[in-house]
Amino acid sequence: MKNKRTFWFPVIIFTGILMLIVFSSFAFAQGNGAPSGPHYNLNIIGVPQDKTADMTGNQGHRIFVPLERKSAIWLQEGPDFQVLDANGTDRDGAKFQLPDPDPNDDLVLSYSVYARALGKPGGQSKTTTCFIDEYGATYCSAETLTLTRSKGPSKFTNVSKYLLTLYLDIDGDGIPERVGLFDDKAYQYFWDYDNNGLKLAQLRFYPITTDLSGQ
Repeated sequence: MKNKRTFWFPVIIFTGILMLIVFSSFAFAQGNGAPSGPHYNLNIIGVPQDKTADMTGNQGHRIFVPLERKSAIWLQEGPDFQVLDANGTDRDGAKFQLPDPDPNDDLVLSYSVYARALGKPGGQSKTTTCFIDEYGATYCSAETLTLTRSKGPSKFTNVSKYLLTLYLDIDGDGIPERVGLFDDKAYQYFWDYDNNGLKLAQLRFYPITTDLSGQ
């Protein structure tokens, strides 16, 4: 019995270390700044001319937006990530389905989104999460995600607070508060995408948490 315990003790330690390495590898960033592991990739592509084709139900992992003006990417809650309408250059805007990132309403997001700017240096986009209430009034977060394509390698950063939550005075008491996307206090959500020459904004959605409860 003594020899048996001696044999299994280092094996158990080695197995535990191996499992820790496998589990932790998800959180370690790659050279491009993004976590490793499975993810959903979405490309927001700026184009100089509006698309004329009907892209409803077109699926894919890309959305087309104007290269030099604003457009709306409407957000629909669903069980998975899907591009429902890829044409963000027309009057209706694009539509993107994604799960509720804060189902417990505790601002501990069940998944995270990372973003980076690609394409010719000099382009920039500004994305603000907004909603329309039941009376038709539009409200937007006080926080805006700015992506700028600079020279050199472009790295991903965690932009979950910009795209998956809103920070605003939602109840009119003069004090801003953070609420998660698809919160019951709002009605129709969308990303207000203001493009200034950015040809490609790349988003990656990872099944890892981001805790915004203290922000």
